[in-house]
Amino acid sequence: MTPSLIALCIWVVAGSIIAFLPMRYQMWVGGPLLLSGLALIVWIGAENGWAWSLAGLAIFISLFRKPLMALVKYLLGKPVDIPRD
Repeated sequence: MTPSLIALCIWVVAGSIIAFLPMRYQMWVGGPLLLSGLALIVWIGAENGWAWSLAGLAIFISLFRKPLMALVKYLLGKPVDIPRD
């Protein structure tokens, strides 16, 4: 297993742990995880090929589907609901 795929496994575990946090904490620690995920996908593609990069992208979208939808709403000028817990 290549270092990029090991990093992907660690990234997925970190994302799963962050999902258990209250929403107010998820926003602060989830942002850097979101950005590092994009860099990780590029690294996976460079080291293992595009098929693994697509698998990483599917995982990325699965973990960050709600924040990505909120970002799209924000960019389109629609109101974004942020839950308070």
